[in-house]
Amino acid sequence: MSKPKHIRTLADTEAQAITRNIRVSPRKLNLVAAMIRNQPADKAIAALTFSRRRIAQQVKKTLESAVANAENNHQLDVDRLVVKTAEVGKSIVMKRFHARGRGRSARVEKFFSHLKIVVAEAAEASETSEEQKAA
Repeated sequence: MSKPKHIRTLADTEAQAITRNIRVSPRKLNLVAAMIRNQPADKAIAALTFSRRRIAQQVKKTLESAVANAENNHQLDVDRLVVKTAEVGKSIVMKRFHARGRGRSARVEKFFSHLKIVVAEAAEASETSEEQKAA
C-alpha cells in the first residue's frame, strides 16, 4: 500500500522552488524578493547577481532552481519564464540572551525565513504585441 499521488497545485505552465529555514529575518528577505517579483527570470537573476545584499545569493540559487525545475521537470521555455510570485514566510525564532549591566539580561531573537518562488511561462500574446510596437 502506497500513498496516493500528490495532486499538483500549480498550473501546467508553472514551476516552483522552496527554500526553508534561511537565516535572515522575513523583513529583510522580503526586500530582496520584492526586487524580482513580476520580472522576467533572466533579468531577475541579473539583478540578484549584482545586488549588494548578503541574502541575494541565496535567493538567486532558489530562483535558478525554480528555472531548472521548469525546464527539466515541466519542459517549459526558459526564455519566456517570469517570476510570478516570490513568497516570504516566518520560520523558527532562536532565542538567545545577552548579558547586561547589574546582573540583568536582554533577549536576542534570531529570525529564520521560508522562501517560495513560482515561475510561469509568459503568454505569447504579450510578446507578439511588444514586437509589433518595436517594428
